[in-house]
Amino acid sequence: MKVKSIKAMLKPNNRQRTKLFQYANTSRFAYNWTIAKQQENYKNGGKFISDSELRKAFTQLKKMDGYEWLHEISNNVTKQAIKDACSSYKRFFKGLAKYPRFKSRRKSTPSFYQDNEKIKFSATHVKVEGFSSSKKKNKQQLNWIRLAEKHRIPFDEPVKYMNPRITFDGLNWWVSVSVESASKDTPLQSEGVGIDLGLKELAVVSDHMVYKNINKSSKVRKLEKKKRRLQRKVSKKYQYNMEGGRYKKTRNLIKSEKHLLKVSRKLTNIRHNYLHQVTSTIVNRKPKFIVLEDLNVSGMMKNKHLSKAIQQQLFYEFRRQLEYKSNWNHIPFILADRWFPSSKLCSSCGDIKKDLKLSDRLYQCHCGNYIDRDYQAAINLKQYGERVLQSA
Repeated sequence: MKVKSIKAMLKPNNRQRTKLFQYANTSRFAYNWTIAKQQENYKNGGKFISDSELRKAFTQLKKMDGYEWLHEISNNVTKQAIKDACSSYKRFFKGLAKYPRFKSRRKSTPSFYQDNEKIKFSATHVKVEGFSSSKKKNKQQLNWIRLAEKHRIPFDEPVKYMNPRITFDGLNWWVSVSVESASKDTPLQSEGVGIDLGLKELAVVSDHMVYKNINKSSKVRKLEKKKRRLQRKVSKKYQYNMEGGRYKKTRNLIKSEKHLLKVSRKLTNIRHNYLHQVTSTIVNRKPKFIVLEDLNVSGMMKNKHLSKAIQQQLFYEFRRQLEYKSNWNHIPFILADRWFPSSKLCSSCGDIKKDLKLSDRLYQCHCGNYIDRDYQAAINLKQYGERVLQSA
């Protein structure tokens, strides 16, 4: 059995949207309250307070004047927020994370936890705990939030849901949940593949498959042009609304920012969707192994002429998707050494052409090998993977 994470978009009505923000703000309050308690305890010379003690103290806080509104929120939301704050402190003590900071109302992502036993799914809706405590059928409808996709999350057979979370990305609300699924072993092909990433084409595979750069398509270029125009529009509005040394946000400015966010999010979704299509196509062919080069993306980004094009290609996201999909399908994923001369190495005689320039798109060797440099890099990466598997 394997654990699979699923994310689905929600379509709440106005009342449900208000409740979602109320739950997220309460979760942030409980998290910040825990951080403040831990800091105050440390200043007074005390040791780390466990989350069980803090949950008891938070229960007493609800009984105090001015905190009656906490009774309107599900108890599991605040419990998990306190646990998350305490776990962030534990990770800091172990040296795995930075010192926990307070969550800002403006900058932090609104999110909250749902109890894994009380959350329920249907083909079209998800039931959220505590939105309406009334047993009347018309009032209970407030708990059921519509899903944007049908049958996105399994619900027919007995399913164990793990760590359900609801988050807001600035435009839409999303529910994410992990479920157990059976792993199927399928026979792999006799040959592996090497993949060379680039700017001219997204990926060139050793089995003659070439995946185009989607950023050169007319649809993406039109959206990029629209995005630049909206960015200039928002920037000018900020200058017009400047009062003294501060900026004043008007309703029109907020609308323009939301419009810009929608266009930016659309571009991101197009690129990520294309990467999912490409990586799934490669993995579904069931190669014996997959080899990818470990690119120095941070070093490549220092080139001011190519930095934007490199950023838009999302090389790390491509690698991340390909790696987890390979592991899911039991396909060996090999990461070639960063200094491996995949483009400069002749695939026929093994000679290294040290004076190969970036502008040289065709590789010509003294042995008579005349080949596209990207395709040759993919062949060399495939041979690299074969040597790694033989020596293992």
